Amino acid sequence: MSTLAGVPDTTLPYLVFKTAHGIYEKMPGELSERELRHVRQVAKKQLDIETLVLTAPEAQGVVVPQRTLDDAFQEIRGRYESEQDFVDALAAQNLDEALLTSALQRELKVEAVLDRVSAKSAKVAELDVQIFYHMHREQFMRTERRGASHILVTINPDLPENTPALALKKINEIRKRLLKDPKRFAEQALKHSECPTAMNGGTIGEVDRGKLYPALDAALFAAKAVGELSEVVESELGYHIVRCDSIRAEGVAPYAEVAPRIRLVMEQNRRKLCQHGWLKELQEAATAKAREAEALQEH
Repeated sequence: MSTLAGVPDTTLPYLVFKTAHGIYEKMPGELSERELRHVRQVAKKQLDIETLVLTAPEAQGVVVPQRTLDDAFQEIRGRYESEQDFVDALAAQNLDEALLTSALQRELKVEAVLDRVSAKSAKVAELDVQIFYHMHREQFMRTERRGASHILVTINPDLPENTPALALKKINEIRKRLLKDPKRFAEQALKHSECPTAMNGGTIGEVDRGKLYPALDAALFAAKAVGELSEVVESELGYHIVRCDSIRAEGVAPYAEVAPRIRLVMEQNRRKLCQHGWLKELQEAATAKAREAEALQEH
């Protein structure tokens, strides 16, 4: 395998292969001329950046764990229905499994170097998170959400036991039992509900307003308290009893709930800024070195 300025000649084809999938979700051979030109420009720019990263002092001693390399290889392999499809796709880019592994190892090493560099970024303090939360509270507004369970008795005039009258009689009897002993809801759902949720005690889960059938939605969000049973309501499916299992009020999410997410985003942003600043320094140094070399040649 030949090299150009220390870069394997398979690296650019791999980056073209990867970029085509990342931008257009296509093989390079499926791209239009304009798309392919764009992909090659992006891949060449990426190659230049990777070369700067791998020749920097910070790259010394960085090793990619074999497990990480294997996982990356299998992720790409998993995009194809068969081994032959995978092999054919590689061959179309003048690659094979060994060359792909080599290119992935290079790519993962670049990522590891950038992680090493970003580890130097400023830490996010608790006060930083609190300030962001209080200055951007509008970003943490949330709609009302409720937990729901239900029991369904379907209507089917073709079945003697599921005529409208008998179905209504059955659901009313179930509701009477539940009013006497609310703890029997899961048991009654398992015995009588004709919805797949019966296997889970009738639990639907948490939903936002407007996500259920209109009649069920109205019954759920009319509940005044957790545990309240609705009247019998009718939908396109049949007759239901709806139970309100939880209520999350509309409003700003509490700080404790969103603080971990804020911290994560702030840390990611600081790491990116640290990486970008470092890359800019590398590029400026490389440009200055190239100019010096040109000046020496002129003299």
